[in-house]
Amino acid sequence: MAKHTQNEQIKHAVFVYSEDQLGYKFSETHPFNQKRLVLTIDLLKEMNALSDHNIVPARIATDEELLLAHDQRYIDIVKKASRGEISPESGESYGIGTEDTPIFENMHEASARLVGGTLTAVDYVMEGKAQHALNLGGGLHHGFRGKASGFCIYNDSSVAINYLKKKYGSRVLYIDTDAHHGDGVQWCFYEDPDVCTVSIHETGRYLFPGTGNINERGSGQGYGTSFNFPIDAFTEDESFLEIYRTSMKEIIEFFKPDVILTQNGADAHYLDPLTHLYGTMNIYREIPKIAHELAHEYCEGRWIAVGGGGYDIWRVVPRAWSFLWMEMNNIPLPEGKLPEAWLSKWQPESPVRLIDTWHDPDNMYEAIPRKEEITDKNQQMLNKALYMIRNA
Repeated sequence: MAKHTQNEQIKHAVFVYSEDQLGYKFSETHPFNQKRLVLTIDLLKEMNALSDHNIVPARIATDEELLLAHDQRYIDIVKKASRGEISPESGESYGIGTEDTPIFENMHEASARLVGGTLTAVDYVMEGKAQHALNLGGGLHHGFRGKASGFCIYNDSSVAINYLKKKYGSRVLYIDTDAHHGDGVQWCFYEDPDVCTVSIHETGRYLFPGTGNINERGSGQGYGTSFNFPIDAFTEDESFLEIYRTSMKEIIEFFKPDVILTQNGADAHYLDPLTHLYGTMNIYREIPKIAHELAHEYCEGRWIAVGGGGYDIWRVVPRAWSFLWMEMNNIPLPEGKLPEAWLSKWQPESPVRLIDTWHDPDNMYEAIPRKEEITDKNQQMLNKALYMIRNA
């Protein structure tokens, strides 16, 4: 693959990252593992798709900025927990000190840096320094105003959306393709007519957080600006992408945003240990491609992207997130094998055999016996959702 120049890269997108983002670490055994950032960056560098000139540092969000989506009391509790001044038991009512979101040293600073990374991405795009910006350390979509949830302490997307509204007067379309429902962001803007939240996720009948039903449409002035597409367990690529392509074209035409913010969890893949969807690398090639096209067609290219879930950090996340960055920069998506240098470097450390190709191997899983039933069920859900959009 030909090497891209610094000017070409910056013209298209910036990559927000600081090593300090690796400090968001609950424990050695916790499924949320920011090692995936290191693996992704190293893979992109081996592909000559990313250089240090393209990377801009993530700053720490201020308390004033965190207050755009969180209560002062909650921020104070997180700070005390960071210093070891509260017990796990006393933190549980705030969602910290739990099995999902345990307390760790300097958790406030680490969490605020993930938020600051997304705000950095926002400023680069909205100030015209780049058409697109990516903060893979962000995407913590389960955080609530006064409570942590689902590995998420501060909700960087919710802070960033209010920041976009306050500083730039923007009308924001938030698109979440994480396998888990983007509940924290949805509820933050459930009554806001200037923010449209879209979530395509595994149905809450089987998976945390249990929300994201099709009838969660928003309320008050925000009614009709919340869209959920709960798909059945074992959903495969074709059905997932049909829902994404069809719904997004109708929603963006209906809402007409100024900017798009996408959350790019990589946990809808078959190999992800925490979910039950049967996606392959095909969806991670197509999702950013469609978002990219929509951003240029409706938002003058303004597209901010964050990371999210993704718990097979060796075989899935680095490839999926590499596709996202390459799409942002108009770099042709690779075929064939991954760089041998990357495979040789990381295979000794990986607890599983790395997949050595950009595409998933054929016959990665056995045929789903209920495929037709699952597809039909998803199609009925999509038809009902489209009816709601068209009659909003």
